[in-house]
Amino acid sequence: MTTDARPKAADAPPGAQAVTRALRLLHCFRDNAGELSASQLARRMDLSVSTAHRLARTLVAAGFLEQDAHTARYRLGPSVAELGQLSLHQRGMHLAEPELDALARATGTTADLAIRSGDHAVILVGSSVHPTAGLGLRRPLHSTALGKVLLAWAPPGGPDLAALPPLRAHTDRTITELDTLRAELDRAKAAGYALNDGESAYGVRTAAVPVLDADGHAHAALAVRSTPDVLTDARLPWFVARARACAAALEVLLLPPAQRRSALAD
Repeated sequence: MTTDARPKAADAPPGAQAVTRALRLLHCFRDNAGELSASQLARRMDLSVSTAHRLARTLVAAGFLEQDAHTARYRLGPSVAELGQLSLHQRGMHLAEPELDALARATGTTADLAIRSGDHAVILVGSSVHPTAGLGLRRPLHSTALGKVLLAWAPPGGPDLAALPPLRAHTDRTITELDTLRAELDRAKAAGYALNDGESAYGVRTAAVPVLDADGHAHAALAVRSTPDVLTDARLPWFVARARACAAALEVLLLPPAQRRSALAD
């Protein structure tokens, strides 16, 4: 299940392999796996059990993992939680929660805010984030409205669409061809919002808008999600308008003045 590219020995500084392996081990928990044994970690990382156990014990000593005294299985530790909370506050995400709550109440939808992390949109704040589900919820970029926004309004110089992993179908409506995805992103950019119409799960419709910085790039993506019976074609402009108003408020809350758009910007 190894997906991360490993640094070349000639390019890696001393100790880089150990650091890379430790980070990859932590990433094994990104799918909300809960507790994992050393053998499960070894399989996910394509390492020997003894090596995985040794790495895990090192991370336990640093507080990044905890080990259950009865099962000997590992889970994320307090250092990860501390850094995660610090990151959320440094990004100002704690300021976004009241705005998202108000948007969800006003529209009767699920309202979420996400940023890009590699090949995924990661929901950091919103109705989808529950204590039992973990702080972050990862969603594919190609099959979600949040992901489409993050791709359509991505800053220049980032990875091309061709660098995405294979576009896996979640339903028969999921876009699985790069040319089709490019056309979809062009339509989203022209319309000012992206739509997920049953592409990630049947019976779910989502509209998303960007939270833009001064250069017109997506600092984050904001989505409202419900069913097609609620987010109808006729009412979609109403939902998008309210999402845009919330996104404009978040631009002020999440971005320092120098990085905000002009008040006259559309």
